[in-house]
Amino acid sequence: MPAERDDTDTPVAALVVAGGRGLRAGFDAPKQYRLLGGSPVLRQALAPFLATPRIGRIAVVIGAGDEARYADAVAGLDDGRLAPPTLGSATRQDSVRLGLEALQAEGFSGTVLVHDAARPFLTGALLGSAMAAITAETVAAIPVLPVTDTIKRLDETGRIAETPPRDRLVSVQTPQAFAFAALLGAHRDAEAQGRAGFTDDAALMEWAGHPVATFAGEPANMKLTHPEDFSRAEGGGSPALVVRVGTGYDVHAFAEGDHVWLGGVRIAHDRGVLAHSDGDVALHALTDALLGALAEGDIGTHFPPSDPQWRGAASHRFLAFAAERVRARGGLIDFLDVTIVCEAPKVGPHREAMREAIAAAAGVSIGKVAIKATTSERMGFTGRKEGLAALATATLRLPDTEG
Repeated sequence: MPAERDDTDTPVAALVVAGGRGLRAGFDAPKQYRLLGGSPVLRQALAPFLATPRIGRIAVVIGAGDEARYADAVAGLDDGRLAPPTLGSATRQDSVRLGLEALQAEGFSGTVLVHDAARPFLTGALLGSAMAAITAETVAAIPVLPVTDTIKRLDETGRIAETPPRDRLVSVQTPQAFAFAALLGAHRDAEAQGRAGFTDDAALMEWAGHPVATFAGEPANMKLTHPEDFSRAEGGGSPALVVRVGTGYDVHAFAEGDHVWLGGVRIAHDRGVLAHSDGDVALHALTDALLGALAEGDIGTHFPPSDPQWRGAASHRFLAFAAERVRARGGLIDFLDVTIVCEAPKVGPHREAMREAIAAAAGVSIGKVAIKATTSERMGFTGRKEGLAALATATLRLPDTEG
């Protein structure tokens, strides 16, 4: 028997398939780029992977001619784990193989999660189940749901040929989890033998002789295929959304330097700030406001100043992380409001640049971002020009899962 491995140390990559044309969805562009709740479907599909630190690489396969659409959909998301997109092929099978080859070219080895971009409601819990399913003894595992309808098999004339037992039938979802080497080998063998037409990677692994395990899927992890799927996802069949409001506050003392970062904008100043990261009080306050509305701790919980990797880090990464945590839970960001308190530097000349930077990091339209500035009338530490502060409020909506 193979030695047991520590699966938490196994590298994990995600391969998101976004090369389809989505004609059945009835739109003039591929469905993965359509806005759903103000955000592209693809962006929402990527959110849970980006919100999971264990996933070290995220590869996306896109269709030829979709380069500009893809760039718009992922604007502001790159935290170093998102690989350049790979151009796919005419079939899903070939597109997955090309994506795997791109990961192989980077030297990847470990567990790969293959996910359809048309499933934007993936949760962190299901993602955790997928990662845990691959062990030293299991090279393929897929999420499944029990079939509730009676299924009939037809003969060539359209008449009922068989009624399979319902208790042995399941429907299949993604992400499907695989040992990377085994999946790539199966794809290469199929390509070499001219075997095509596999509708998912589990079927290909079955053909290659690998047993495929299962784990529980989630009913909400629906695939957007037809126009009515989008209508249902926009509210008709989704959980009710409840409003959450979070607040954030941050302060930094001035120190030696020649600039400060505020709202994602570098502003020349006769002082710098004393901070572990870039010291952007506006983005720190906004990050805490989002995390507070999610009841997921604060910025120090996720990015502790004791961790040297965050020394000098750009704070837009913190805000992007918090925003993706909202989307990973099926939520929507309605509005971000921040007030900056300082005697100097002047905020007004940089207000619009800040709004644009915040909107890009949070993945929202600029109309959902407000920035205000005030002084403290020369009172307190800000009035004495010893530092600057920011207060923020985030309004969002989350699925009502607590009843």
